Amino acid sequence: MPASAADAPPPPPAAYLAPVQPLSIVSEIRIGGAVQDPGSAEGKLPGFSKANVNGEILFAEPILSADPFWQAFVPRPTVGGSYNTGGRTSYAYLGATWTLEVFPETFNRRVFLDGFFGGVAHNGWTGPKAETPYGFNTLGCSPMFREAAALGFRITEHWSIMATIEHMSNAGLCANNRGLTNYGGKIGYTF
Repeated sequence: MPASAADAPPPPPAAYLAPVQPLSIVSEIRIGGAVQDPGSAEGKLPGFSKANVNGEILFAEPILSADPFWQAFVPRPTVGGSYNTGGRTSYAYLGATWTLEVFPETFNRRVFLDGFFGGVAHNGWTGPKAETPYGFNTLGCSPMFREAAALGFRITEHWSIMATIEHMSNAGLCANNRGLTNYGGKIGYTF
């Protein structure tokens, strides 16, 4: 008697494949605060708030190399801004952030250093030094350069805290180059 389809053994179950997760272009968001340049007119004159509120978005690191060594040098594109609550200089910035894990074996990949370099546009004083309004730094021009660094600690897989320092100046490309140097902290959420 010939075999029929009904007599054939059932096919093996298909292997489980996890659903494809959509790729996010956002890597991390951060919010925090800083003290506006404590050694300058914007940070030491009485009667003005010295507090800044800061937020930034770090985008996913583009894949430029299959080699993990070279890929470690690829930064994350970053956009952010800072609002001064006392009406002093506020600004928005765009640039790149590099992250380096510090002693990954010792600290179980929790401690990291960040470095940022990019450009900043601001609403601070760019006019003649002799006419600088009370409580403002003479910044010379806008846009300027921004450099920043952070020492961070990963509390969990998603949450981290950071101590930060940032400096903005025109690098001598414009007249008057007082710049701003701010100190603060942030919390971050990694997706």
